[in-house]
Amino acid sequence: MTTTDQAVALVGKSPLYAELYELLNEKGYRVLSLGEALKTPEEVQLAVEVNSLDLKEKEEQLQALDRLLPPHVPIVTTSLAITATEAASWTLHPERICGFGTLAPLAERQLIEIAPALQTEEATIRKAESFFQSLGKESELVEDEVGLVFPRILTLIINEAAFALMEKAATPHDIDVAMKKGTNYPYGPLEWADRIGLDEIYAISRGLHRDLAEERYRTAPLLRKLVLAKRYGVRSGQGFYSYEQKKGREA
Repeated sequence: MTTTDQAVALVGKSPLYAELYELLNEKGYRVLSLGEALKTPEEVQLAVEVNSLDLKEKEEQLQALDRLLPPHVPIVTTSLAITATEAASWTLHPERICGFGTLAPLAERQLIEIAPALQTEEATIRKAESFFQSLGKESELVEDEVGLVFPRILTLIINEAAFALMEKAATPHDIDVAMKKGTNYPYGPLEWADRIGLDEIYAISRGLHRDLAEERYRTAPLLRKLVLAKRYGVRSGQGFYSYEQKKGREA
């Protein structure tokens, strides 16, 4: 897929939305909202849907895209909180649905994980790979499971750090320092969560527990409370840390 005057429909609420919008424009795509795509559906070459937290809204927007676009147009959808197979089951043309996953900040991610649904056609997979390559990203095919690989594992680490904080094992700062120096991670798990967005982490954690129903995937109550309070991290000014005051002070 080339990037010359190609139209891409981008819909959904996610920390990824703004970054994808900027990257698509940078690579020469015309980015259309759902309303704009409605006026000229024949011009859309591919659609990207990025809802993770509100699954009802995700279902409605995927169904709207499915009704709107010609059947050959691929729809790539984040499959972090739900499998691509389940998302595809909501549509009349499930063969054109393909899951993908990554986490913000997008500029720091070289790899996009692609998770085809059981219903996904091979041509859709190839188009998704070509699309992400055109954005300057590598892609890797993974199995269609909630959270995929990197987002799932990182979410479990963050969730365990949230439990440790709840149990007063250490302060947020000390938990992050211990993990950075003990594992050579680029960030501590709590500051990493704040950079990604606690709502995204919560959506993945909730999805894992919903799909797999195992105690080890239970979401830390503190993480849930912070999301309910709209303390999403860096972009909202407060998460595990406060960004309106000096970094390192607990939220």
